[in-house]
Amino acid sequence: MKIIDWYILKRFLVTFLFTLLILIPIAIAIDISEKVDNFLEHADLGFYQIVNEYYVNFTIYYANTFMPLALFIAVILFTSKLSNNTEIIAITNAKVSFTRFLYPYFVGATLITIMSLLMNHFVVPNSSKTRKKFEKEYIDNRKKKNELKYVKDFSLQLTDSTYIYIRNFNTQTNAGFDFTSEVYDGLKLKSKLVADNIRFSKKDSVFTLNNWRKRQIYNNKDSIFSGNKIDTVFNFTPKDLIYKSALSQEMPSDELLKFINISRKRGVKNLNAYLVEFHKRTSLPIASYVLTIIAVALAFRKRRGGTGVNLAIGIGMMFIYVFLMKVSEVLGAVAGVNSLLYVWMPNVFFACVAIYLYFNARK
Repeated sequence: MKIIDWYILKRFLVTFLFTLLILIPIAIAIDISEKVDNFLEHADLGFYQIVNEYYVNFTIYYANTFMPLALFIAVILFTSKLSNNTEIIAITNAKVSFTRFLYPYFVGATLITIMSLLMNHFVVPNSSKTRKKFEKEYIDNRKKKNELKYVKDFSLQLTDSTYIYIRNFNTQTNAGFDFTSEVYDGLKLKSKLVADNIRFSKKDSVFTLNNWRKRQIYNNKDSIFSGNKIDTVFNFTPKDLIYKSALSQEMPSDELLKFINISRKRGVKNLNAYLVEFHKRTSLPIASYVLTIIAVALAFRKRRGGTGVNLAIGIGMMFIYVFLMKVSEVLGAVAGVNSLLYVWMPNVFFACVAIYLYFNARK
């Protein structure tokens, strides 16, 4: 790399960190003002615990969330300053093409993308698990605490031949009623186990069935067994009954992908909310390249009004990107759609904008 490349890369990264360090304290200040009453309600909650268990993880989450925005603003601010100081004119007069001018920007965007990918796939999920546990215990109201308490009319495929159905299950007490387990040989029913009540023991991972009845089907006859109580083992736990998109944010990508594959084999019909979270962890960091091209192309030429005009246009485009991203996440979570296509749709749209601005800036 030449001296000018190091100069641009250094200023780019410094401006990026400066922008990120401005956005994060603002987010923390707003959050403190909203949650200070919740903190004061708990006399046993100390300052160190709040900082260590909540705000450290809060900072990690929002630093990763603000990375694309900070990168976009940093590129516009820094490039506009180069343009206003006529440094870009000197660079272009030295026969440096617009494509060559982008080189240090892409090096910086690559560093940020790699860091964002590692955080998205591994660091942030583990951090979110601690943060959400703190929120559930000290911040969320009782209604939110009970949000995942009850599961109704749930069916699950445990293996290629075993299916279960539960009318109602309480994930807090690990107890439910109207339980059915069916075993098939192809399309032929081999056995059916029914129980009025079911309870799970965490200690030994055993299910206790009360008032149970089992029908065993043979070629020439059927056998029916019944009893008041029986202990048995099934290939699932009460945690498997909860399918909420919020849980996907707490899983590292390898664990999330394993969960999706197991759930798909078990016959869970709609896993798109989990697939959206998985695909988003890659699409958002990759957007750094697209946003970098757009930001440089907008600020490359000196405008009347200076940095303010470029910044206003850039922030407007950033809000459009965030809006499209949120819409695509909602649409991508709908059953029966291609979640990968919807998650990447904002990147594809803005890539087209970036290509147009790139060729326009080359002229």
